[in-house]
Amino acid sequence: MTKTVDRTDIFKSALGAATRALAGQDELMVEFSVDGGRVQDGQITLTTPPRELTPLAAARARGQADALALRVAHHNVKLHARALPQREEARRLFEAAERARVESIGAAAMDGVAENLDAALTQRCERAGYGRAMDRSRAPMDDALEFVLREVMTGRKLPAAAESVAACWREELTQKAAGPLAKARASMDDQVAFSKIMREMLRDLGLADDTTNSTDESDEQGEDDEEGEAKASAPEEGEGEGDGEGEDQQDSGEAGEGEPGEEIDATASLDADSEMDASDIDDDEPSTPVRPNWKAVDDFKSDYKAFTTVHDEIANAEALCDPEELTRLRAYLDAQLQGLQGAVSRLANRLQRRLMAQQNRSWMFDLEEGVLDTSRLTRVIVDPTAPLSFKMEDESKFRDTVVTLLLDNSGSMRGRPIMVAALCADILARTLERCGVKVEILGFTTQAWKGGLSREDWIKAGKPPGPGRLNDLRHIIYKSADAPWRRVRRNLGLMMREGLLKETIDGEALLWAHDRLMARAEQRKIMMVISDGAPVDDSTLSVNAGNPLEKHLREVIAHIEGPHSPVELIAIGIGHDVTRWYRRAVTIVDAEQLGGAMTDKLAELFGEEEAKAAKAAAQGPEPGQRRQAGLTVGLGRAVKKTTFRETARGARSSR
Repeated sequence: MTKTVDRTDIFKSALGAATRALAGQDELMVEFSVDGGRVQDGQITLTTPPRELTPLAAARARGQADALALRVAHHNVKLHARALPQREEARRLFEAAERARVESIGAAAMDGVAENLDAALTQRCERAGYGRAMDRSRAPMDDALEFVLREVMTGRKLPAAAESVAACWREELTQKAAGPLAKARASMDDQVAFSKIMREMLRDLGLADDTTNSTDESDEQGEDDEEGEAKASAPEEGEGEGDGEGEDQQDSGEAGEGEPGEEIDATASLDADSEMDASDIDDDEPSTPVRPNWKAVDDFKSDYKAFTTVHDEIANAEALCDPEELTRLRAYLDAQLQGLQGAVSRLANRLQRRLMAQQNRSWMFDLEEGVLDTSRLTRVIVDPTAPLSFKMEDESKFRDTVVTLLLDNSGSMRGRPIMVAALCADILARTLERCGVKVEILGFTTQAWKGGLSREDWIKAGKPPGPGRLNDLRHIIYKSADAPWRRVRRNLGLMMREGLLKETIDGEALLWAHDRLMARAEQRKIMMVISDGAPVDDSTLSVNAGNPLEKHLREVIAHIEGPHSPVELIAIGIGHDVTRWYRRAVTIVDAEQLGGAMTDKLAELFGEEEAKAAKAAAQGPEPGQRRQAGLTVGLGRAVKKTTFRETARGARSSR
């Protein structure tokens, strides 16, 4: 009896072999993951191909694999880091040029590789919404430079989606940087020479800085030594030496976290997190506890609709940005918020002390199993078979809690508001994790301005009236509830990425976050929404009567705040009154007040729970019900009495 072999498995095996061959490393590890598309620690992680493997999907998968293999073969991390400019815009352009260089080497040498890279590039441009007529406000200069360099170095025509971006900047690039563009093809096989030409291009474009100019001499002195290390260090994408030692130190430092008086070091070294060993970042996160009798649809009903959901995206932050850029963006975020970190940390410390104070730790004695009660050792010595010689600590109720921070990633949040929101979410997640509370950080935006592929599909369908939502959603998972904070802290740097923040459709984002919370097994569920305005999507509002986005948001809020949902909903509006939508909300005038508002609201919620527990203990349990809070407080009193009796008995025996 012959065993049937899955076509997808055959494709993955062939793709892995081809990737190792193109990278020039027979022992290179090639893995597959749903959030693949990266090189780390000598391993390439590719996106798992779909089960229905069409020719287009296969070409895109090969394109991704070829791009990563070429980066392993032709990119030296140390040389790149030495030549990298300091200015933000210059760094983006320099990194875009390096991507163009390594991919052009393979495309110029092999037509098959060139076709695969074109397929992957087309997919990337479609996801970014580059397929329509573009202007400079929607066409990033770094992508345009990458596409123009790719065209120059390969001699191949760009895909239509990439051409629309390149056309916006081609004239300016060819006028201001004609010399470096002409030299690019001849130097693309030499990373050091190419980086010098790119620095020359940045000077021509008026983006050079003192650091890049001062590195020319040091580059020349170390060129011979560095070239000899190029092949050996290529696989170590974004990693530093001695990662294991630094990680061990960090682990040991966090092992003792959680003491009430401990201060949070908000300015902790970025290197310890950004250079974590790849083996410490698990592709498969711990299994998420799921509530057994829950359905995603619940009882929510609405007339709201979307024209199509085919192009919607739920992505992990790591999948939207390569590790090198993510580390750089996190460092940029930390540098911009140095003055604010101290204030937010003090607020977080206050919240931590308040939560720790609620951990009225009590012990249950005279149990048949648990931890051996040393005060009952005489019992065991006299009669080893004596039962009831164990004790067990009673867990605090608030620990069985999960908090979701849902951040508005709209274009209006760009600048200081999104920076402050990212920092506050980061520090609060760290604080709550120390107190045993699970935290999830989510973001919501769209993939394009003024409609995306959804609008194009609507136009192709003949523009039927009342189409509903006409944009492609992008929901981002910055930190899942089960992911440790130290592994994902740099993900929040993604909010600093140019072009990420676009339009927002709040109602669907709240439903998505609510469904994720409802699937959790924790007893208490809290959702905090940080926003600076009403839901806005020009593409949707321009072709639908009324305001369907705001109407849907009100319906979703009413559903979550109603009796059918156990989720406790809080909203914080930045410069925008959100109290007209949310029952429990606060509006702040300045983004600098966000940290205080978030900590105060969370402390208020946990304080309410403490008050309920005390009230339940005073009133006693209702008939037929077991009130956990009352039992916990009563148990604590019983423990105190037991301890007092044991002390008195010991005193009498000593007399």
